[in-house]
Amino acid sequence: MARVLPALVFGLLAAAPFLGLGQGWAMTLLARGMILAIAALSLWLPVGGAGLVSLGHAAMLGIGAYAVVVLDDARVTEALVVAPVAIAAAALFALATGAVAIRTAGVQFIMITLAFGQMAFFTAASLSAYGGDDGYTLYGRSTVAGARWMQDRLGFHYLCLGLLVVVFLGIRMLLASRFGRVLRAARENPLRVEAVGLSPYPYRLVAYTIAGGIAGLAGFLLANAAEFVAPSFLAWQRSGDLLFMVILGGLGSPFGAVLGALAILALEEWLGHLTPHWRIIFGPLLVLAVLYLRGGLVGLIGARRG
Repeated sequence: MARVLPALVFGLLAAAPFLGLGQGWAMTLLARGMILAIAALSLWLPVGGAGLVSLGHAAMLGIGAYAVVVLDDARVTEALVVAPVAIAAAALFALATGAVAIRTAGVQFIMITLAFGQMAFFTAASLSAYGGDDGYTLYGRSTVAGARWMQDRLGFHYLCLGLLVVVFLGIRMLLASRFGRVLRAARENPLRVEAVGLSPYPYRLVAYTIAGGIAGLAGFLLANAAEFVAPSFLAWQRSGDLLFMVILGGLGSPFGAVLGALAILALEEWLGHLTPHWRIIFGPLLVLAVLYLRGGLVGLIGARRG
């Protein structure tokens, strides 16, 4: 089950352009879903892997997007330059803020990450050189070795899919390593980890920094997908959306974050076609899902299969 379901979903995403979803709006929706799945995976690592619930995670997503803005304004559009800068900027923010926040736990950690996220949000809103509250429209999508194949919807679709698979497999390998085992042990019982001579703090900080870098990658892709970046990318509400995706999918497996992101995006799109007041329906559905799907979508699918 742990291997069949991801292979099935990734296979469907790969075949989607040839299964009647090759239209412009459908390709845009699929690309957005895969980008949000990468962002949700980046949040799953500290939440599901280390037990650190953050409400400021969107700040790292937004910093990755604003790295694209700053370089675009300087007429630097090469993805082989822009993407590493976006990843590094978000990872450095995660490292600096995590060094403070991870010394706490529980509600204190949530509030500190929320505070750092809001600081980043208001900083982005004050950047008048990059549009301030109104946001910034990119001159165009990033180039790859001078070529503009990211402008092609099909090429961008497979780029997002390829990076999603790489991030997913990377997180699974990380969790299976000695580092991942210590991280999960510290989530369950940090005192026992300390009793065997290991400090949970550096492991959590490294995981938080890696999560920030992955969020920066998602920000790079999101900026290119929308060709527009605004301070709303960093808002705490977006952090809440990502957290809902992780919880809905299931904390027991990183693939839950992928399922949660795709499910919420599909639900938003379906309800949006039914009524302009779709959020009135959407909210209670999420509450019911949290109350009754304790294992998330991954747990539900596993139980039905069993």
